[in-house]
Amino acid sequence: MNIHRKRRNWRKPEEKHRVNDRITSNMVRVVGENVDVNIYPINKAKDMARQLGLDLVEISPNSDPPVCKIIDYSKFKYMQKKKQKSIRSNAQKTVLKEIRFGPNTDEHDFNFKLKHAIK
Repeated sequence: MNIHRKRRNWRKPEEKHRVNDRITSNMVRVVGENVDVNIYPINKAKDMARQLGLDLVEISPNSDPPVCKIIDYSKFKYMQKKKQKSIRSNAQKTVLKEIRFGPNTDEHDFNFKLKHAIK
């Protein structure tokens, strides 16, 4: 008797932001603390990040040139998670009220339940 198991693809999901050597652009706009906001070649931006002991994180890849931030990547991920959590918690939750009526519901009971549901 053969038992067949479904094979699963255990690849890690791709990171949302490119970091350090994964950035492919030649020129980047660099922002961050203790850094002059300017457009730099990618090699110089990586060197600046290394000198500060931080990571070069691509924030906005679709802009021209891409915007990169010099920050500790683990701190950046933590801040992103925190921001997403606050967005989810502040989202308005809709509550759907349900009213049950039977075949013998009288007009007065119907009106009472209707007023109660509107509140």
